[in-house]
This record gives sequence, C-alpha cells and structure tokens, in this order.
Amino acid sequence: AAMAARCRLAARFHHIHGTNIRLDASHTQATRVESFANGLCFSQEPLAPGQIFLVEIEEKELGWCGHLRVGLTAHDPQSLEVVPEYSLPDLVNMGDTWVFAITRNHNRVVVEGEEVQARGSAWEPFLLIERVRIPRDTLVGRSRPSRYSHILDDLYKMNVLPATARRSRIGVLYAPQPDGTADMHIVINGEDMGPSARGLPTTRPLYAVIDVFASTKSVRVIPVDYGFPSLQTLCRLVIQKHIVHRLAIDGLDLPPLLKSYCQHE
Repeated sequence: AAMAARCRLAARFHHIHGTNIRLDASHTQATRVESFANGLCFSQEPLAPGQIFLVEIEEKELGWCGHLRVGLTAHDPQSLEVVPEYSLPDLVNMGDTWVFAITRNHNRVVVEGEEVQARGSAWEPFLLIERVRIPRDTLVGRSRPSRYSHILDDLYKMNVLPATARRSRIGVLYAPQPDGTADMHIVINGEDMGPSARGLPTTRPLYAVIDVFASTKSVRVIPVDYGFPSLQTLCRLVIQKHIVHRLAIDGLDLPPLLKSYCQHE
C-alpha cells in the first residue's frame, strides 16, 4: 500500500519546472508555451527502485529540430536556485544527472546473437527488466485513442508508434545492481532500450527528468499500476465501460480532475 501511494505521488510533475512550462491543475500535463527551450520538468517525488515514470507525447510543434529528452537526476528540484535552460548539457553538467535525447529512430541496441522480436507479433503481457515486472499494455503508445471497437482490437494492439510520434509513450526507471549502484533504463512503447547509464547512486533520491524540448510541445504522465489495479483505475474502467466513446466523458457530471483521468489511460 505504501509503495502504491508513493507511485501515485510520483506520477505527477514537480511544481518546480522550466520558465516556459505550464502545468494543468492535476500536474500530470506539461506544455511548453513558447520558444523551444526552458521546458525542463521533474517527477513530483523521487522514484522507487524499479518504478517507471511514463509520459505520453500529446502535442508536437513543427519548425524545431530535436525531440523529447528523458533521464534521472540526484538533484532535488527544490534545491535548484535556477532551473537550467536545457537538460543537455546544462543539467547534466551539474553532475549526478543522466539524460538522453529520444530520436526519431531510437531503438534498442541488439546484442550479437540476440533474436529480435518482430513488431506486431504477440508480446508477453509483462515487461521484465532485471527483477522489475511491469504490465506492458500500459507502456505501449498507439495511434487510436482507446479500445472501444472490438472489430479493430487486433489492429490496435499491433499499431505501435515511432518513438517521437504523437501518442508515443516513453518511460525511465532505475534497476538496482548487486554492487549497490543502479542501471538506468529507458522504455519506448513497451520496449526496453537496455541500460542507458550505469553506476547511478542508490543512496540518494533519484528524480525523473523530462525535457519538453523543441518539436515536443506537450506531454502527459501516464500512471502505471503494479500488481493489482488501484481503486482509481477500477473506477475509471467502470466509467469507460458504460460510455460509447471517451469524448462522452466531457458530458458526465464528474469533477474535472476525474474526467481528465478517465480520458487519459
């Protein structure tokens, strides 16, 4: 229960962020309102070992070069005198920060002799990273907004997006190692990219870093349930079951934050 509560707290953006970022009332959507920089965001709480911080790209902006940047930092956002303009190189140059740019063709590096699973084939229901077990379906971004049509359900499941596309889902987590350090993993649409950085300190709190940079204009945090679904998730499923389409949620007599949660799974 304590772990679940901590995960829910971390599945929001910190109130400390770049000068061009605007958060919605729930602190789950971050939008860069001008320029292409000063879009740095952090998780509201430090991540627990194996806990993924997952975001979905909601809006793109043409005319800029570069895409979303993600990673981890051991700096408490509250301690920053000024939020850096860029995650790369500004925040990284402060030390104890590991950030990578997501590219259009970003994909997992295949080890020699490893078999590559074809996109669109039947995936395992859980993604395994070290000893971490995450429900894969939540991690995968797809172009259709939801799965209300049983006729298109198989197509929906196969329709995995490119890394930087709208509705693509990108997450970051750290996996503790036997030597007391941790490896950072980036997950793109349900695929583990492998260790992006090694030797991270586990003795200090690690916050997720999301840089809403250049052509990425807006992202939303996607909460991930570990094990049994939360009461919040069960309520959302009941509401969605009794409507024709998620757009109908706007007409329901529900609090705005609950409407937002039901519309974004």
